[in-house]
Amino acid sequence: MLAIERADAIVTATLSRPPVNALDGELIGALETLVAQASDDRAVAVLHLRSSQKAFCAGADLALMRSAFASPDGTEAMIALVQRMQGLFERIEAAPFVTLAELGGAALGGGLELALACDLRAAAAEAKLGLTEATLGLLPGAGGTQRLTRLCGRGTASRLILGGEMIDGAEAERLGVVQWAMPRAALSDRARALAQRFADVPRAALAAAKRCIAAAHEQDRRGYAAEIDGTRRLYAHAETRRRVAAFLDRSAARATKGAPDEVR
Repeated sequence: MLAIERADAIVTATLSRPPVNALDGELIGALETLVAQASDDRAVAVLHLRSSQKAFCAGADLALMRSAFASPDGTEAMIALVQRMQGLFERIEAAPFVTLAELGGAALGGGLELALACDLRAAAAEAKLGLTEATLGLLPGAGGTQRLTRLCGRGTASRLILGGEMIDGAEAERLGVVQWAMPRAALSDRARALAQRFADVPRAALAAAKRCIAAAHEQDRRGYAAEIDGTRRLYAHAETRRRVAAFLDRSAARATKGAPDEVR
């Protein structure tokens, strides 16, 4: 589910939950433990997140979503999961070391939100990226509306989130969603080289610089609470439930192919 390797100051964590690294309680828990341990280890300067699957991460676990929508108490279960994701992503964002996401394949929904919580992102030019929740009548509630807006500006965030648009890695680099894009065949080596570049900087300097960069964009953080409130309301909306049910039906038909679902 999460393979961890250590090479001097670099911790490489490879997501390995077939077929698309869907986020569930177990995978989130493994990431929580990893971030806590790396934060306590002062020798760690870089956390490099990557995937062994075709997708980097295709978002929330569909089986869990299906179960939640079928249960009267399901909304609160999904809200609890999204809040847990918010907490994990905040800890990744605030970690006292550099976090680098290597996006070799699709990063959709919560998977892109995970990547956005990292300091830096390198993507395959062919990879598909998107916060497509609006097409289901939902919103990217695990920090997506906040981080994408701060990263790319309101106009670009509105284009991608309100339209549920998917873009490839090359377009993501042009828009500032990722810092590097390159052919998939070159990505792994380049990501390792980038991780080493940052690992050569003292962790104390990295942590101090990250605090100063964050201070330049400090906000009251009420936007995260607004995401949770909006998500709770949308889960109860009839049109949202209709769209999500149709999406889950399509996903079930595609499951044997091992391909990430493209929400439209």
